[in-house]
Amino acid sequence: MKNLKILIVEDEQKLANLIRRSIKELFFKVVIAKDGLEALKKFNSFKPDIIISDILMPNLNGLEMSKEIRKQNNTPIIILSAHSQKEMLFQAIDIGINKYFIKPFDIESFIDYLKELSNKINSEKEFKLKDNFVFIKNSISLYKNDEIVNLTKREREFINLLIDNKNSLVKIETIKEFLWEEKDISDERVRTFIKRLRNKTSKDLIENVSSQGYMISI
Repeated sequence: MKNLKILIVEDEQKLANLIRRSIKELFFKVVIAKDGLEALKKFNSFKPDIIISDILMPNLNGLEMSKEIRKQNNTPIIILSAHSQKEMLFQAIDIGINKYFIKPFDIESFIDYLKELSNKINSEKEFKLKDNFVFIKNSISLYKNDEIVNLTKREREFINLLIDNKNSLVKIETIKEFLWEEKDISDERVRTFIKRLRNKTSKDLIENVSSQGYMISI
């Protein structure tokens, strides 16, 4: 849970702060948005792993906000609401809300669910690689035997690119376009970059495919 980020969307400041105090020690970072519009802005910049939201808020309510987020991705959304009407419950189901808690709710049950959801998220974002390396996708970090491997931003982005195309060839031209803004990057520069990465990690971690490109095996 310590590597996950939480966005709380709640217009009642006291309740928002109460929820934050209850969970902030469990997670990497917890931020608050006062309504759906502010939440959408923070969603795009903060990129939370889990969203906890009320329904009735000014400017943009929780269900409308959730609809907009669902157009982009499937970030887990937990609704906290004093409203138990079937109509709202059905709307939440249609949108794809992960969990619906009726206020007042039991904080221990709430935290238990957060732990369960966090384990699921981490299992989906943790990739076991060759030679006991593990790549954590949400932090774009490489570990070996639970210790972080010190890599440059470009090296981490390269591994992330290979993870996105796991067990498949990523062509050299694609690598050039993804990692470098300047044009006319030579194949030799790519090979030197990968050689340095292998020296930091393992010669078997990044696989060369017939001089056409590279891949990583999960």
